[in-house]
Amino acid sequence: MHIMHGRYLLYALVMEWKVHELRGFVAVVDTGTFTDAAIELGVSQAAVSRSIASLERRAGGLLLRRMPRVCEPTALGHRFLPQARRVLSELSKLDELLTAGRTTLRLGYAWAAVGQHTTPLLRGWALAHPEVELRLIRHNSPSAGLAEGICDAAIVRTPLDPRRFEAVIVGLERRMAVFASDDAEWARRRSLRMKEIAARPVLIDPRTGTTRGELWAEGKGPRTLETTDLDNWLDAIAAGKGVGMTSEATAVHHPRQGVSYKSVSDGPRIPVWLAWWHDEPPTGVAALADTLTKLYQGG
Repeated sequence: MHIMHGRYLLYALVMEWKVHELRGFVAVVDTGTFTDAAIELGVSQAAVSRSIASLERRAGGLLLRRMPRVCEPTALGHRFLPQARRVLSELSKLDELLTAGRTTLRLGYAWAAVGQHTTPLLRGWALAHPEVELRLIRHNSPSAGLAEGICDAAIVRTPLDPRRFEAVIVGLERRMAVFASDDAEWARRRSLRMKEIAARPVLIDPRTGTTRGELWAEGKGPRTLETTDLDNWLDAIAAGKGVGMTSEATAVHHPRQGVSYKSVSDGPRIPVWLAWWHDEPPTGVAALADTLTKLYQGG
């Protein structure tokens, strides 16, 4: 609240202090002369002079000391300079925010992006849609950063609230059993079954993981141990504290020494959703959904 209030006052100040005047002043300080400042800003020297004169009238005193070959800030100018830089910096951030909304599609994910399809997605998108940068952002929350405003769309593997978010299934992924590589019983197996996993303590992330007790028949589920995030989960598995189950994308994105991944032969496939806000579909999301669907289908 204090940040927003401070920015409101800052932008109100800009309404009084014209932006081109502030830029002119900072440019003269940085380059040392009116002539060089004009070249940097792409305007005439007379325009810079008028801007500085207007700024000094508003400031109530000289901001620059004019000398034969160089200009330098006066005492008032030195006090004024950091504030002028701050205002221009905040305006630059505002420009970047508005521009990013039009040219960047931020795609969030919690544990893994789209596995083996991630590199083809990024390379293919850059060629097919050069006007929209696709940027991947990892965020460990149930909505992969979507609800938090960190991304514009998200790859999720657990359903989101349909009253708030639009979501389409773009693919299905196999479930993988995850265990310590020195596990004598499982190390040589080609695949595992759900009942074998249920016989072991199973490490889960209740916030963002895809392993739930309802995957097994009532009374047949495993004893579960909760972990806090992906790294904590992998460390615990490597230490032999339990086993895990996850999507095949995790195996692609997070190979770990001391941890092995094997297919769960009878495990139900994991749906992969592309989600975004109902009332704010981001630029390029329809094309992204189509591209992801084709990648998962092998097209």
